[in-house]
Amino acid sequence: MKKSEWSDKQLEELLRQMPKIQDHRNPRDIYQNLSIKKRKRPAWLVPGFATAAALLLIFLLVPKMLDGTESSFNSAKQEESSSEEKISLSDDNSSIMMKKEDVAETENGISGAEPKMLMTGSDKTALYDYEVGNGTVMTYWIPDSQAQILVPISTVVNIDSNKDWLTTFTESMGLLKEEEWGLTDYYPLNATFKWDSINNTVTVDVPKDHKYGQGSAAETNFINSLKNNIVSNSQVSKIKLTTNGQPGMELGNYGVIEEIEVERKGKQAYFFYTPDGMDTTYLVPSTDKYQDINAAFEAMKIGQQELGLAASLVPSFTIKEFTIKDNKLVITMDDNAALENNRETINSYEAILLTAKGFGIETVTILNPPIQILGPFDLSKEMKVPIGANLHQIQ
Repeated sequence: MKKSEWSDKQLEELLRQMPKIQDHRNPRDIYQNLSIKKRKRPAWLVPGFATAAALLLIFLLVPKMLDGTESSFNSAKQEESSSEEKISLSDDNSSIMMKKEDVAETENGISGAEPKMLMTGSDKTALYDYEVGNGTVMTYWIPDSQAQILVPISTVVNIDSNKDWLTTFTESMGLLKEEEWGLTDYYPLNATFKWDSINNTVTVDVPKDHKYGQGSAAETNFINSLKNNIVSNSQVSKIKLTTNGQPGMELGNYGVIEEIEVERKGKQAYFFYTPDGMDTTYLVPSTDKYQDINAAFEAMKIGQQELGLAASLVPSFTIKEFTIKDNKLVITMDDNAALENNRETINSYEAILLTAKGFGIETVTILNPPIQILGPFDLSKEMKVPIGANLHQIQ
């Protein structure tokens, strides 16, 4: 800024020459106005305004906060309830599973040694004692589709207290579904049956026009089916044959036959039989007897191909050694055995059980098994032999 050229005296002279200004206000009023301007605002006003603003904010925000808190509380409560429900359901399911396992162990157990049967539908083929309940086991021997062998089919029926076993056996013949099972439509037999409980015999009467003598296969199947059916379902020791009420039945290759002695075989090996075009595998006993169970096991490795019976002791079921004591068979498996948990191995295990039954064995135990669970069976447990082979339920 440029420095002023006026001196102090010159400025004073200039101010004196300016017109005078007079203030007509009362001096007291002027002083009072000056005092008001200089006075400070009271200290309580600022906190007061702050408090009022805070109260206003609280009034506006608290309801929303309360709503949010209630919403969060309800959400948390729902989540807690849902969690409790899930835990409850989980506990219930665990309880149900435990109950099912307990029932299974109770039903499938044997006195002294409880086998834990983990049933998986149709994986097994044989009939076991826990499946019988209050019913009675009936076994029917049915020719295969080629009429070469007889396949045992076991079922459970309820016997009327007013009927004997033979009546129930003959009445149930018509309920069999042989063709559906891949076998020959053979039953009911064209004959009448009569049981003599005093003499322990069964009389079979055929009509004159019967067809059981038409060919050697038909004759053999008829005679063997009678013997096997009677042996499997009774303690009868003799069968009498009549034709139209007259003693004897004429068969081309046998001549006239009046009586058949019932022979209780046993000591047979069980093999695999699979009908053509079907996935079903039946366990069928051999027609031959074996000196001991070791000979039967050896035969089961080979089968009887001429009769359509395949080997039933699969290569993976490698037996190192076995012992028999007190009607109990203990099998020790080879260290290199590699069992697979599949249907063929299950069938092989059941073939062993059924073969053992024919030699008077009551239970089978597997030592050193490469797997513990085989389908429905627990190999670490002692196992009771089956009641019969090839279970099929009929109505």
